[in-house]
Amino acid sequence: MFVFSSIGQYHEALREGTVNCVQAVEHYLQRIEATRHLNAFIDVYAEEALQKAKDLDAKRSNGATMGRLHGVVIGLKDVICYEGHKVSAASKILRDFTSIYSATAVIRLLEEGAIIIGNLNCDEFAMGSTNENSSYGKVLNARDESRIPGGSSGGSAVAVQAGLCMVSLGSDTGGSVRQPADLCGIVGMKPSYGRISRYGLIAYASSFDQIGVFGTNIPDVAILFEVMAGADEYDSTVSHQPVEAYASLLQTDKKYRIAYLAEALDHPSLDPEIASAIKNLAEKLKEQGHEVEPVAFKLIDHIVPAYYVLTTAEASSNLSRFDGIKYGYRSKAEGLDLNELYKESRSAGFGREVKRRIMLGTFVLSAGYYDAYFTQAQKVRKLLVDQTQQIFNNFDVILLPTTPSTAFRIGEKMEDPIAMYLADIYTVMANLAGIPAISLPLFTHSNGMPFGLQVMTKRFDELSLLRFSEQVMTQ
Repeated sequence: MFVFSSIGQYHEALREGTVNCVQAVEHYLQRIEATRHLNAFIDVYAEEALQKAKDLDAKRSNGATMGRLHGVVIGLKDVICYEGHKVSAASKILRDFTSIYSATAVIRLLEEGAIIIGNLNCDEFAMGSTNENSSYGKVLNARDESRIPGGSSGGSAVAVQAGLCMVSLGSDTGGSVRQPADLCGIVGMKPSYGRISRYGLIAYASSFDQIGVFGTNIPDVAILFEVMAGADEYDSTVSHQPVEAYASLLQTDKKYRIAYLAEALDHPSLDPEIASAIKNLAEKLKEQGHEVEPVAFKLIDHIVPAYYVLTTAEASSNLSRFDGIKYGYRSKAEGLDLNELYKESRSAGFGREVKRRIMLGTFVLSAGYYDAYFTQAQKVRKLLVDQTQQIFNNFDVILLPTTPSTAFRIGEKMEDPIAMYLADIYTVMANLAGIPAISLPLFTHSNGMPFGLQVMTKRFDELSLLRFSEQVMTQ
Protein backbone atom coordinates (compact mmCIF):
# COMPACT_ATOMS: atom_id res chain seq x y z
CA MET A 1 0.00 0.00 0.00
CA PHE A 2 1.34 3.43 -0.97
CA VAL A 3 1.91 5.79 1.96
CA PHE A 4 3.04 9.40 1.68
CA SER A 5 4.54 11.39 4.54
CA SER A 6 6.88 13.83 2.81
CA ILE A 7 8.56 14.49 -0.54
CA GLY A 8 11.89 13.53 1.01
CA GLN A 9 10.55 10.17 2.19
CA TYR A 10 8.89 9.57 -1.20
CA HIS A 11 12.09 10.29 -3.12
CA GLU A 12 14.06 7.98 -0.86
CA ALA A 13 11.54 5.20 -1.56
CA LEU A 14 11.86 5.85 -5.31
CA ARG A 15 15.64 5.56 -5.11
CA GLU A 16 15.37 2.32 -3.13
CA GLY A 17 12.87 0.92 -5.62
CA THR A 18 10.23 0.15 -3.00
CA VAL A 19 7.71 2.32 -4.85
CA ASN A 20 7.38 3.95 -8.26
CA CYS A 21 5.60 6.97 -9.71
CA VAL A 22 2.86 4.92 -11.36
CA GLN A 23 1.92 3.39 -8.02
CA ALA A 24 1.78 6.86 -6.49
CA VAL A 25 -0.50 8.22 -9.22
CA GLU A 26 -2.75 5.17 -9.10
CA HIS A 27 -3.08 5.58 -5.34
CA TYR A 28 -4.20 9.20 -5.66
CA LEU A 29 -6.59 8.46 -8.52
CA GLN A 30 -8.26 5.84 -6.33
CA ARG A 31 -8.47 8.29 -3.43
CA ILE A 32 -9.98 10.97 -5.67
CA GLU A 33 -12.61 8.58 -6.97
CA ALA A 34 -13.47 7.40 -3.46
CA THR A 35 -13.99 10.98 -2.23
CA ARG A 36 -15.83 12.50 -5.18
CA HIS A 37 -18.52 13.75 -2.80
CA LEU A 38 -16.04 16.20 -1.25
CA ASN A 39 -16.10 18.03 -4.62
CA ALA A 40 -12.45 19.08 -4.34
CA PHE A 41 -11.55 18.37 -7.99
CA ILE A 42 -13.15 19.90 -11.06
CA ASP A 43 -11.10 17.95 -13.64
CA VAL A 44 -8.79 14.97 -13.10
CA TYR A 45 -6.03 14.35 -15.64
CA ALA A 46 -5.90 10.60 -15.06
CA GLU A 47 -4.44 9.33 -18.37
CA GLU A 48 -2.00 12.21 -18.66
CA ALA A 49 -0.78 11.80 -15.07
CA LEU A 50 -0.27 8.06 -15.50
CA GLN A 51 1.67 8.58 -18.72
CA LYS A 52 3.89 11.18 -17.06
CA ALA A 53 4.49 8.74 -14.18
CA LYS A 54 5.48 5.97 -16.63
CA ASP A 55 7.88 8.31 -18.41
CA LEU A 56 9.50 9.36 -15.13
CA ASP A 57 9.88 5.74 -14.00
CA ALA A 58 11.52 4.85 -17.30
CA LYS A 59 13.94 7.78 -17.13
CA ARG A 60 14.86 6.93 -13.53
CA SER A 61 15.49 3.27 -14.38
CA ASN A 62 17.81 4.44 -17.16
CA GLY A 63 19.88 6.43 -14.68
CA ALA A 64 18.47 9.91 -15.30
CA THR A 65 18.88 12.45 -12.53
CA MET A 66 15.74 13.06 -10.47
CA GLY A 67 14.41 16.61 -10.47
CA ARG A 68 13.60 18.32 -7.20
CA LEU A 69 9.91 17.44 -7.68
CA HIS A 70 10.38 14.14 -9.50
CA GLY A 71 7.06 12.29 -9.43
CA VAL A 72 5.49 14.68 -6.93
CA VAL A 73 1.70 14.65 -7.45
CA ILE A 74 0.27 18.18 -7.41
CA GLY A 75 -3.18 19.73 -7.80
CA LEU A 76 -3.77 23.23 -9.20
CA LYS A 77 -6.41 25.72 -8.10
CA ASP A 78 -8.79 26.54 -10.96
CA VAL A 79 -7.34 30.04 -11.37
CA ILE A 80 -3.87 28.87 -12.48
CA CYS A 81 -3.36 28.34 -16.21
CA TYR A 82 -2.06 25.04 -17.58
CA GLU A 83 -1.73 24.91 -21.35
CA GLY A 84 -4.27 22.67 -23.08
CA HIS A 85 -6.37 22.28 -19.93
CA LYS A 86 -9.59 23.97 -18.86
CA VAL A 87 -9.38 26.91 -16.47
CA SER A 88 -12.55 28.69 -15.42
CA ALA A 89 -11.98 30.39 -12.05
CA ALA A 90 -14.98 28.24 -10.99
CA SER A 91 -17.23 30.63 -12.94
CA LYS A 92 -19.97 30.06 -15.48
CA ILE A 93 -18.59 32.94 -17.52
CA LEU A 94 -15.39 30.96 -18.21
CA ARG A 95 -16.92 27.47 -18.29
CA ASP A 96 -15.16 25.23 -20.85
CA PHE A 97 -12.40 27.77 -21.58
CA THR A 98 -9.10 26.04 -22.40
CA SER A 99 -5.86 27.78 -21.47
CA ILE A 100 -3.52 28.55 -24.36
CA TYR A 101 -0.44 28.84 -22.16
CA SER A 102 0.90 27.72 -18.78
CA ALA A 103 1.58 29.89 -15.74
CA THR A 104 5.27 30.42 -15.03
CA ALA A 105 4.82 28.65 -11.68
CA VAL A 106 3.39 25.58 -13.44
CA ILE A 107 6.20 25.50 -16.00
CA ARG A 108 8.78 25.53 -13.21
CA LEU A 109 7.04 22.65 -11.40
CA LEU A 110 6.93 20.57 -14.57
CA GLU A 111 10.59 21.27 -15.32
CA GLU A 112 11.47 19.66 -11.98
CA GLY A 113 9.46 16.52 -12.73
CA ALA A 114 6.13 17.27 -11.06
CA ILE A 115 2.96 15.43 -12.08
CA ILE A 116 -0.16 17.62 -12.32
CA ILE A 117 -3.13 15.40 -11.44
CA GLY A 118 -6.00 17.86 -11.87
CA ASN A 119 -7.49 21.28 -11.19
CA LEU A 120 -9.23 22.10 -7.96
CA ASN A 121 -12.49 23.74 -6.99
CA CYS A 122 -12.54 27.22 -5.48
CA ASP A 123 -14.75 30.23 -4.83
CA GLU A 124 -15.62 31.95 -8.10
CA PHE A 125 -12.76 34.22 -9.20
CA ALA A 126 -11.21 33.53 -5.77
CA MET A 127 -13.87 35.65 -4.07
CA GLY A 128 -15.03 34.00 -0.88
CA SER A 129 -14.01 32.51 2.44
CA THR A 130 -16.03 29.30 2.41
CA ASN A 131 -15.87 27.71 -1.07
CA GLU A 132 -19.65 28.02 -1.31
CA ASN A 133 -19.46 30.48 -4.23
CA SER A 134 -18.27 28.06 -6.92
CA SER A 135 -20.37 27.41 -10.01
CA TYR A 136 -19.37 23.74 -9.55
CA GLY A 137 -20.94 23.57 -6.09
CA LYS A 138 -19.52 23.70 -2.59
CA VAL A 139 -16.48 21.79 -1.31
CA LEU A 140 -16.83 19.78 1.91
CA ASN A 141 -14.38 19.76 4.81
CA ALA A 142 -13.08 16.17 5.07
CA ARG A 143 -12.73 16.51 8.86
CA ASP A 144 -16.46 17.24 9.23
CA GLU A 145 -18.49 17.21 6.03
CA SER A 146 -21.16 19.47 7.51
CA ARG A 147 -18.62 22.29 7.73
CA ILE A 148 -16.92 24.60 5.23
CA PRO A 149 -13.28 24.00 4.24
CA GLY A 150 -12.56 27.72 3.97
CA GLY A 151 -11.85 29.64 0.83
CA SER A 152 -11.24 30.69 -1.67
CA SER A 153 -8.77 27.82 -2.17
CA GLY A 154 -11.02 25.27 -0.48
CA GLY A 155 -10.52 22.52 -3.04
CA SER A 156 -6.74 22.88 -2.83
CA ALA A 157 -6.85 22.61 0.96
CA VAL A 158 -9.18 19.60 1.02
CA ALA A 159 -7.12 17.81 -1.65
CA VAL A 160 -4.12 17.84 0.70
CA GLN A 161 -6.19 17.32 3.85
CA ALA A 162 -7.92 14.23 2.44
CA GLY A 163 -4.77 12.79 0.84
CA LEU A 164 -5.86 13.32 -2.78
CA CYS A 165 -2.45 14.70 -3.81
CA MET A 166 0.88 15.32 -2.11
CA VAL A 167 0.83 19.12 -2.27
CA SER A 168 -1.28 21.72 -4.04
CA LEU A 169 -1.25 25.29 -5.26
CA GLY A 170 -3.72 27.99 -4.34
CA SER A 171 -3.86 31.75 -4.60
CA ASP A 172 -3.97 34.20 -1.70
CA THR A 173 -5.48 37.69 -2.08
CA GLY A 174 -6.55 38.22 1.53
CA GLY A 175 -6.02 34.86 3.19
CA SER A 176 -7.26 32.39 0.57
CA VAL A 177 -4.40 29.96 1.24
CA ARG A 178 -3.89 30.46 4.99
CA GLN A 179 -7.55 30.48 6.01
CA PRO A 180 -8.55 27.14 4.40
CA ALA A 181 -5.25 25.64 5.59
CA ASP A 182 -6.21 26.66 9.12
CA LEU A 183 -9.74 25.26 8.88
CA CYS A 184 -8.52 21.99 7.33
CA GLY A 185 -5.55 21.41 9.66
CA ILE A 186 -2.68 21.65 7.14
CA VAL A 187 0.16 24.05 6.30
CA GLY A 188 -0.63 26.98 4.00
CA MET A 189 1.95 29.57 2.95
CA LYS A 190 1.58 32.91 1.15
CA PRO A 191 4.95 34.31 0.01
CA SER A 192 5.80 38.01 -0.23
CA TYR A 193 4.03 39.91 -2.97
CA GLY A 194 6.15 39.54 -6.09
CA ARG A 195 8.15 36.51 -4.93
CA ILE A 196 6.35 34.10 -7.29
CA SER A 197 5.36 35.24 -10.76
CA ARG A 198 1.66 35.97 -11.26
CA TYR A 199 1.90 35.27 -14.99
CA GLY A 200 -0.85 32.76 -15.70
CA LEU A 201 -2.78 33.47 -12.50
CA ILE A 202 -6.30 34.76 -13.24
CA ALA A 203 -6.41 38.12 -11.49
CA TYR A 204 -8.75 39.09 -8.68
CA ALA A 205 -6.86 42.09 -7.21
CA SER A 206 -3.52 42.55 -8.91
CA SER A 207 -1.68 44.37 -6.12
CA PHE A 208 -2.69 41.69 -3.60
CA ASP A 209 -2.70 38.33 -5.44
CA GLN A 210 0.03 35.78 -4.85
CA ILE A 211 0.32 32.06 -5.62
CA GLY A 212 0.67 30.01 -2.44
CA VAL A 213 1.40 26.45 -1.36
CA PHE A 214 -0.48 23.80 0.66
CA GLY A 215 1.30 20.85 2.27
CA THR A 216 1.47 18.72 5.38
CA ASN A 217 4.95 19.78 6.50
CA ILE A 218 7.38 22.68 6.17
CA PRO A 219 10.08 20.99 4.02
CA ASP A 220 7.52 20.12 1.32
CA VAL A 221 6.17 23.68 1.26
CA ALA A 222 9.72 25.04 1.19
CA ILE A 223 10.80 22.99 -1.83
CA LEU A 224 7.74 23.98 -3.88
CA PHE A 225 8.27 27.61 -2.99
CA GLU A 226 11.96 27.35 -3.86
CA VAL A 227 11.17 25.90 -7.29
CA MET A 228 8.53 28.52 -8.20
CA ALA A 229 10.13 31.69 -6.78
CA GLY A 230 12.27 34.09 -8.76
CA ALA A 231 12.38 36.58 -11.61
CA ASP A 232 10.16 36.22 -14.67
CA GLU A 233 10.25 38.33 -17.79
CA TYR A 234 6.47 37.98 -18.15
CA ASP A 235 5.67 39.64 -14.80
CA SER A 236 6.89 43.20 -14.27
CA THR A 237 5.94 43.09 -10.56
CA VAL A 238 8.03 40.04 -9.67
CA SER A 239 11.14 40.42 -7.51
CA HIS A 240 14.62 39.87 -8.94
CA GLN A 241 16.13 39.01 -5.56
CA PRO A 242 18.13 35.76 -5.57
CA VAL A 243 16.22 32.61 -4.57
CA GLU A 244 17.73 30.83 -1.57
CA ALA A 245 17.92 27.06 -1.09
CA TYR A 246 15.10 27.25 1.44
CA ALA A 247 14.50 23.51 1.80
CA SER A 248 18.11 22.77 2.76
CA LEU A 249 18.42 25.72 5.17
CA LEU A 250 15.52 25.00 7.52
CA GLN A 251 17.43 23.74 10.55
CA THR A 252 18.45 26.38 13.08
CA ASP A 253 18.53 26.79 16.86
CA LYS A 254 18.20 30.57 16.66
CA LYS A 255 16.24 32.32 19.38
CA TYR A 256 13.79 34.72 17.77
CA ARG A 257 12.44 38.10 18.74
CA ILE A 258 8.69 37.50 18.60
CA ALA A 259 5.86 40.03 18.66
CA TYR A 260 2.18 39.33 19.01
CA LEU A 261 -0.54 41.90 18.45
CA ALA A 262 -2.35 42.43 21.74
CA GLU A 263 -5.40 43.97 20.05
CA ALA A 264 -5.73 40.89 17.86
CA LEU A 265 -5.61 38.33 20.68
CA ASP A 266 -8.03 40.37 22.78
CA HIS A 267 -10.40 41.15 19.92
CA PRO A 268 -14.08 40.35 20.66
CA SER A 269 -14.41 38.42 17.39
CA LEU A 270 -11.79 35.83 18.43
CA ASP A 271 -12.86 32.47 19.85
CA PRO A 272 -11.61 32.32 23.50
CA GLU A 273 -10.06 28.87 22.99
CA ILE A 274 -8.03 30.11 20.03
CA ALA A 275 -6.86 33.15 21.98
CA SER A 276 -5.90 31.00 24.96
CA ALA A 277 -3.99 28.47 22.86
CA ILE A 278 -1.90 31.15 21.15
CA LYS A 279 -1.19 32.97 24.42
CA ASN A 280 -0.08 29.68 25.99
CA LEU A 281 2.19 29.01 23.02
CA ALA A 282 3.69 32.48 23.40
CA GLU A 283 4.54 31.67 27.03
CA LYS A 284 6.05 28.35 26.01
CA LEU A 285 8.22 30.06 23.40
CA LYS A 286 9.40 32.53 26.03
CA GLU A 287 10.34 29.65 28.33
CA GLN A 288 12.40 28.17 25.47
CA GLY A 289 14.52 31.30 25.33
CA HIS A 290 12.79 33.33 22.66
CA GLU A 291 12.00 36.99 23.32
CA VAL A 292 8.21 37.34 23.21
CA GLU A 293 6.39 40.63 23.72
CA PRO A 294 2.98 42.14 22.97
CA VAL A 295 2.94 45.18 20.66
CA ALA A 296 0.22 47.74 20.15
CA PHE A 297 -1.47 47.84 16.76
CA LYS A 298 -4.33 50.31 16.62
CA LEU A 299 -5.24 49.71 12.97
CA ILE A 300 -6.78 46.27 13.51
CA ASP A 301 -10.37 47.43 12.96
CA HIS A 302 -9.45 49.43 9.84
CA ILE A 303 -7.79 46.54 8.02
CA VAL A 304 -10.85 44.72 6.65
CA PRO A 305 -12.66 47.86 5.39
CA ALA A 306 -9.50 49.09 3.63
CA TYR A 307 -8.92 45.66 2.13
CA TYR A 308 -12.42 45.33 0.70
CA VAL A 309 -12.45 48.85 -0.72
CA LEU A 310 -9.14 48.28 -2.54
CA THR A 311 -9.68 44.70 -3.69
CA THR A 312 -13.20 45.28 -5.00
CA ALA A 313 -11.94 48.32 -6.90
CA GLU A 314 -9.23 46.23 -8.53
CA ALA A 315 -11.70 43.41 -9.19
CA SER A 316 -14.09 45.81 -10.91
CA SER A 317 -11.29 46.75 -13.28
CA ASN A 318 -9.84 43.26 -13.77
CA LEU A 319 -13.16 41.52 -14.43
CA SER A 320 -14.31 44.06 -17.00
CA ARG A 321 -12.49 41.98 -19.65
CA PHE A 322 -14.94 39.07 -19.22
CA ASP A 323 -17.71 40.17 -21.57
CA GLY A 324 -18.75 36.99 -23.39
CA ILE A 325 -17.52 38.19 -26.78
CA LYS A 326 -14.26 36.39 -27.59
CA TYR A 327 -14.62 33.45 -25.21
CA GLY A 328 -16.65 32.16 -22.29
CA TYR A 329 -20.39 32.34 -21.65
CA ARG A 330 -22.50 34.46 -24.00
CA SER A 331 -26.19 35.19 -23.64
CA LYS A 332 -28.41 33.42 -26.18
CA ALA A 333 -31.01 36.22 -26.11
CA GLU A 334 -32.02 37.54 -29.54
CA GLY A 335 -32.04 41.12 -30.81
CA LEU A 336 -29.55 42.59 -28.34
CA ASP A 337 -27.26 45.51 -29.12
CA LEU A 338 -23.64 45.31 -27.90
CA ASN A 339 -24.23 46.93 -24.50
CA GLU A 340 -27.27 44.74 -23.87
CA LEU A 341 -25.25 41.65 -24.83
CA TYR A 342 -22.55 42.62 -22.34
CA LYS A 343 -25.16 43.17 -19.63
CA GLU A 344 -27.04 39.94 -20.24
CA SER A 345 -23.88 37.82 -20.53
CA ARG A 346 -22.25 39.24 -17.39
CA SER A 347 -25.48 39.12 -15.37
CA ALA A 348 -25.96 35.43 -16.13
CA GLY A 349 -22.28 34.48 -16.23
CA PHE A 350 -21.11 35.90 -12.90
CA GLY A 351 -22.31 34.56 -9.57
CA ARG A 352 -23.89 36.58 -6.77
CA GLU A 353 -20.76 37.27 -4.73
CA VAL A 354 -18.69 38.27 -7.76
CA LYS A 355 -21.41 40.69 -8.90
CA ARG A 356 -21.60 42.13 -5.39
CA ARG A 357 -17.87 42.84 -5.37
CA ILE A 358 -17.84 44.25 -8.91
CA MET A 359 -20.60 46.68 -7.93
CA LEU A 360 -18.83 47.64 -4.70
CA GLY A 361 -15.62 48.25 -6.63
CA THR A 362 -17.35 50.29 -9.31
CA PHE A 363 -18.99 52.39 -6.59
CA VAL A 364 -15.76 53.20 -4.72
CA LEU A 365 -14.07 54.14 -8.02
CA SER A 366 -16.90 56.42 -9.14
CA ALA A 367 -16.23 60.14 -9.45
CA GLY A 368 -18.28 61.17 -6.44
CA TYR A 369 -16.82 58.63 -4.03
CA TYR A 370 -13.24 57.97 -5.21
CA ASP A 371 -11.59 60.29 -2.67
CA ALA A 372 -13.90 59.32 0.17
CA TYR A 373 -13.28 55.58 -0.19
CA PHE A 374 -10.45 54.52 -2.52
CA THR A 375 -8.05 57.32 -1.59
CA GLN A 376 -8.70 56.88 2.13
CA ALA A 377 -8.18 53.12 1.88
CA GLN A 378 -4.84 53.71 0.16
CA LYS A 379 -3.83 55.96 3.06
CA VAL A 380 -4.75 53.20 5.53
CA ARG A 381 -2.66 50.75 3.50
CA LYS A 382 0.34 53.10 3.66
CA LEU A 383 -0.06 53.48 7.44
CA LEU A 384 -0.29 49.70 7.78
CA VAL A 385 2.88 49.17 5.75
CA ASP A 386 4.73 51.75 7.84
CA GLN A 387 3.56 50.37 11.19
CA THR A 388 4.35 46.81 10.17
CA GLN A 389 7.85 47.84 9.15
CA GLN A 390 8.33 49.54 12.53
CA ILE A 391 7.47 46.27 14.27
CA PHE A 392 10.02 44.41 12.14
CA ASN A 393 12.67 46.96 13.11
CA ASN A 394 12.55 45.37 16.58
CA PHE A 395 11.22 41.85 15.99
CA ASP A 396 11.87 38.90 13.67
CA VAL A 397 8.34 37.47 13.52
CA ILE A 398 4.76 38.44 14.29
CA LEU A 399 2.28 35.91 15.67
CA LEU A 400 -1.45 36.13 14.99
CA PRO A 401 -4.46 33.85 14.85
CA THR A 402 -5.25 32.76 11.30
CA THR A 403 -9.03 32.86 11.67
CA PRO A 404 -11.35 34.09 14.44
CA SER A 405 -13.09 30.70 14.73
CA THR A 406 -12.89 27.11 13.60
CA ALA A 407 -14.75 25.98 10.48
CA PHE A 408 -18.42 26.91 10.73
CA ARG A 409 -21.41 25.06 9.31
CA ILE A 410 -22.17 25.11 5.59
CA GLY A 411 -24.65 27.90 4.85
CA GLU A 412 -24.24 29.49 8.27
CA LYS A 413 -23.05 32.91 7.03
CA MET A 414 -24.10 32.98 3.39
CA GLU A 415 -26.84 35.56 4.06
CA ASP A 416 -24.56 37.81 6.12
CA PRO A 417 -21.73 39.10 3.91
CA ILE A 418 -20.39 41.43 6.61
CA ALA A 419 -19.90 38.53 9.03
CA MET A 420 -18.28 36.59 6.18
CA TYR A 421 -15.87 39.43 5.40
CA LEU A 422 -14.89 39.78 9.07
CA ALA A 423 -13.62 36.20 8.94
CA ASP A 424 -10.63 37.69 7.07
CA ILE A 425 -9.71 40.06 9.91
CA TYR A 426 -6.37 38.37 10.71
CA THR A 427 -5.22 37.35 7.23
CA VAL A 428 -5.64 40.48 5.10
CA MET A 429 -2.88 42.33 6.96
CA ALA A 430 -0.14 40.33 5.19
CA ASN A 431 -1.62 41.06 1.76
CA LEU A 432 -2.04 44.77 2.43
CA ALA A 433 1.59 44.95 3.58
CA GLY A 434 2.92 42.54 0.92
CA ILE A 435 4.71 40.39 3.52
CA PRO A 436 4.98 36.59 3.71
CA ALA A 437 2.74 34.64 6.07
CA ILE A 438 2.01 31.02 6.92
CA SER A 439 -0.63 29.08 8.86
CA LEU A 440 0.68 26.22 11.00
CA PRO A 441 -1.67 23.38 12.09
CA LEU A 442 -0.84 23.22 15.81
CA PHE A 443 -4.11 22.99 17.74
CA THR A 444 -7.42 21.16 18.06
CA HIS A 445 -10.51 22.88 19.43
CA SER A 446 -12.85 21.27 21.98
CA ASN A 447 -15.37 20.94 19.10
CA GLY A 448 -12.92 18.56 17.39
CA MET A 449 -11.94 20.93 14.58
CA PRO A 450 -8.35 22.05 13.88
CA PHE A 451 -7.01 25.57 14.05
CA GLY A 452 -3.60 27.05 13.54
CA LEU A 453 -1.10 29.76 14.29
CA GLN A 454 -0.32 32.47 11.74
CA VAL A 455 3.30 33.63 11.47
CA MET A 456 4.53 36.66 9.52
CA THR A 457 8.00 38.00 8.74
CA LYS A 458 9.28 41.06 6.90
CA ARG A 459 9.04 41.21 3.13
CA PHE A 460 11.23 38.70 1.27
CA ASP A 461 12.36 37.06 4.52
CA GLU A 462 10.73 33.72 3.75
CA LEU A 463 13.81 31.93 5.09
CA SER A 464 13.12 33.18 8.63
CA LEU A 465 9.44 32.38 8.18
CA LEU A 466 10.15 28.79 7.17
CA ARG A 467 12.91 28.26 9.75
CA PHE A 468 10.76 29.52 12.62
CA SER A 469 7.81 27.46 11.38
CA GLU A 470 9.93 24.32 11.25
CA GLN A 471 11.08 24.95 14.83
CA VAL A 472 7.51 25.35 16.05
CA MET A 473 6.17 22.38 14.08
CA THR A 474 8.85 19.94 15.25
CA GLN A 475 9.26 20.97 18.89
